[in-house]
Amino acid sequence: MLPDEHGAHAHPQGLWKLAIAAVGVVFGDIGTSPLYAFRETFAGHHRLDLDTLHIMGVISLMFWSMMIVVTLKYVTIIMRADNKGEGGSLALLALISGRTKERRWTRGIILLGVFATALFYGDSMITPAVSVLGAVEGLSVASPAFSDWVIPLAIIILVGLFAIQRTGTARVGAFFGPIMLIYFATIAVLGILSILKTPQVLQAFSPHFAVLFFAHDPLAAFLALGSVVLAVTGAEALYADMGHFGRNPIRVSWLVFVLPALMCNYMGQGALLIRDGVIALESPFYLLAPQSLQLPLVGIATAAAIIASQAVISGAFSVTQQAIQLGFMPRLRIEHTSAATAGQIYIPLINWLLMAMVLLLVVTFQSSSNLTSAYGIAVTGAMLIDTCLLGVVLFVLWKWKKRYAIPLLALFLLVDGAYFAANLTKVPDGGWFPLTVGFVIFGLLTTWSKGRKLMMERLRESAMPVKIFIESAANSATRVGGTAVFMTSTPEGVPHALLHNLKHNKVLHERVILLTVKIIDEPFVAEKKRVEIEDLGKGFHRMVIRYGFMQDADVPAALKRVHSCGAEFKMMDTSFFLARQTLLPSAKPGMMVWREKVFAWMLRNAESAMEFFKLPTNRVVELGSQVEI
Repeated sequence: MLPDEHGAHAHPQGLWKLAIAAVGVVFGDIGTSPLYAFRETFAGHHRLDLDTLHIMGVISLMFWSMMIVVTLKYVTIIMRADNKGEGGSLALLALISGRTKERRWTRGIILLGVFATALFYGDSMITPAVSVLGAVEGLSVASPAFSDWVIPLAIIILVGLFAIQRTGTARVGAFFGPIMLIYFATIAVLGILSILKTPQVLQAFSPHFAVLFFAHDPLAAFLALGSVVLAVTGAEALYADMGHFGRNPIRVSWLVFVLPALMCNYMGQGALLIRDGVIALESPFYLLAPQSLQLPLVGIATAAAIIASQAVISGAFSVTQQAIQLGFMPRLRIEHTSAATAGQIYIPLINWLLMAMVLLLVVTFQSSSNLTSAYGIAVTGAMLIDTCLLGVVLFVLWKWKKRYAIPLLALFLLVDGAYFAANLTKVPDGGWFPLTVGFVIFGLLTTWSKGRKLMMERLRESAMPVKIFIESAANSATRVGGTAVFMTSTPEGVPHALLHNLKHNKVLHERVILLTVKIIDEPFVAEKKRVEIEDLGKGFHRMVIRYGFMQDADVPAALKRVHSCGAEFKMMDTSFFLARQTLLPSAKPGMMVWREKVFAWMLRNAESAMEFFKLPTNRVVELGSQVEI
């Protein structure tokens, strides 16, 4: 059985409002694909003959790819696999691993999900570069005199886009939906006008043209898939952004606004190529418009490309926050750009690293045509992994019958596998870039996860039992007024910071809290389930504060709501003790030496627990400890 629909009874007015907002945020990437996808299929690295068979075959492939990959796989099925309303590879991974922890193959599934996340970072570097370049290149189509301005203008736009991230996108976001609606309406009208001149192009809705293409020229058709897939890049964003808008608004915006507009435009471009051939191949997107309207079209397309880039950048921030909370990435400084919307965040390190890589791509590849060689392999890899994760969901979580699940998965694996294989042919021409980025980030994520697990195991091994410590220390140490909160990553044993404090200062506070903050495999934790307290006697308390992986860990705010642990918590009477670990080389068979060094570097550069948990700066004491892993 499929899980119940969330938000199925939303008010129609609210549904349409959310659907229009989703058009602006969710569909920017797939919406800007007409700028380059159709052109690259014929003029890219694997050129096709400009005859009716190939043009109709490509349009048919694009339409049925959208129907199978986007409409059926993502919109109809995968979007039902939400983790308390949240979507995306990490949310799906948390959902699966939370329900299948006892199974042997769970580790392999986790690694797949982490690799999909790593590939997303490669995609988030290429999308802004190819979208903005593809839009600005319209200047050279409108007037060859503007050709030398394309690269500098693209760089200026991208630098400006990354520079405004710190201020937040709440105000700009309000304009995203209307601007994208204008963009989709414009490209749909241009496509329809072209279709009216060559109406036979509408026959490409039939799948037999795609079959005919493969039957007549199988190798060319297979290689063409590497460019055809550009028409569905951004499909994974539908699932990742589900938590912001809900399932139904995204479905409505796709079926009512986006899919019809895209198909009108692709068919219009095909009709133009049938009529004008090579003349139109320079830019079938911009040449759909009369020359007098090409510059305004450049403006609209550039705005759409900026919005597409903004959505990917925001997605990178969101994925990073999830990775930090789930323990795959060290703590980084996260700034909130909206008091009203928790999901609007800014991560400086990710922002500037992305900007540097995007500008490097623009300067290195010089054109959207060259960049499309690098584009696609990360997306198709992530889509293939999503299908594998969907298999686990269908069989293990939803308990689908094999006669329904196997044919469906076979269809998805055939389509995704064909697209991924076709994109592998682009590795020498630029596909190596997202793969390299993906493997490097995958190495960093898994190194941090493994190192953190080993470090916690070593700390747990050397920890003294709490009962023994309380009996021996509570009576012998001098007690002073106030509250001491000792942060510890493991809810067992005595924190190292407490042992060091007693050893050096020889005092204990009247109230001692052994505090562990846990991030669980769910997006949100209800306030009433936030805090768990155990009275250990003699003024000692064990406290666990739980947060979901989409929530911020604000320890002082949580403590102020605690009323069952003696007197109220007052920050001016509370001291927070943190242990800062230093790693030592070890002969223990934990990790390879190079991974130990990488983990140590990541540990040194992680944001301090004081900032991450929002502790008051003048109430924190840090005590060092050494750990061998």
